[in-house]
This record gives sequence, C-alpha cells and structure tokens, in this order.
Amino acid sequence: MSTETVPNRRSARAAVVVRDEALPRASTARRARFAAWYRQRPLIGGLLTILAGIEMFLSSQLDLGNMHIQVGIEGLQATILPILMVLLGTLAIVMPAHRVFYGIISLVLAVYSLVGVNLGGFFIGMLLGMIGGVMVVSWMPRRPALDGVATADVTTVDVSTADITTKE
Repeated sequence: MSTETVPNRRSARAAVVVRDEALPRASTARRARFAAWYRQRPLIGGLLTILAGIEMFLSSQLDLGNMHIQVGIEGLQATILPILMVLLGTLAIVMPAHRVFYGIISLVLAVYSLVGVNLGGFFIGMLLGMIGGVMVVSWMPRRPALDGVATADVTTVDVSTADITTKE
C-alpha cells in the first residue's frame, strides 16, 4: 500500500490518497479465473444461440397499429421456439458435456424457425441460431499441455517392401 499527497482543487489543503496495489492483482486473478472458465465451455456459440432466441421472440411480437401479427399455429410456435433457443444456448454454456446434442437441436430449431417464426426472425435470428449451433457443436475443450510425457512410438509401413519399422 502506498500513500501520496495530492493537492486538493477545492481547498488549499492537500489530500492524502491511499493506493492499494492489491487491486490490479485481484482484477488479474479474476480475469484469469474467467479465462479458465471461458476455455471450458462454448461461450460464444451459446451466446449467439441465446441472442437468436431473443431476436426471434422480439420479431414475433409485432404490433402495427391495431393489428397484432403472429405467424404460426395461434402464435404458439412464435413463443415456444425462441424460448427453446434461449434454453439451449444457456444449457450449452452451463453443461458443455452435452454440447453436441444442444447444438444439433438448436440447428434444427433455427432452420425450422424459417417456417414457424416470421421467416426465422426475418432471417437474422435464423442465421444467428445456425452460426451459434455450429459453434456449439464444433467447440472442443482445450487439452492441457503434456509436459514431461513420453510420446508414443510411431509405426510406419513401407508398401514397396512391406517392411515394418518403428521410429522412436
């Protein structure tokens, strides 16, 4: 902790400012914890899927003067599909072990929203859902670095002579 004297603008007296060097360390540690958490889950794909659901929901609740526009079976699809998209994006972030299932279901719902929810949220929600679903499905957790671990033997086969050799 350090102190320094700084002139006060409102009075002739000087103010003593106490600065704590632990604050940058705390924010760095918080940032490191967030980075470790972020690397363990498909955050960007899940957020895009959530954003697609929100956009689809807002596009399905249109009012033009005295008319309320709802497309689908009594507007039920326009409410259920966006809620499912938000739920799937949230579950992909919270439970990354099931990311492939959530991603495939969100892809199917995004494509189906073209018919069920005002042209997929005027194509924007559908595209966000498809991109988010693909990112969720294709995301892989980072593997820890292998320090001091022996590499496996590589076996090669020479087709012309049919000799099997082992390289270490």
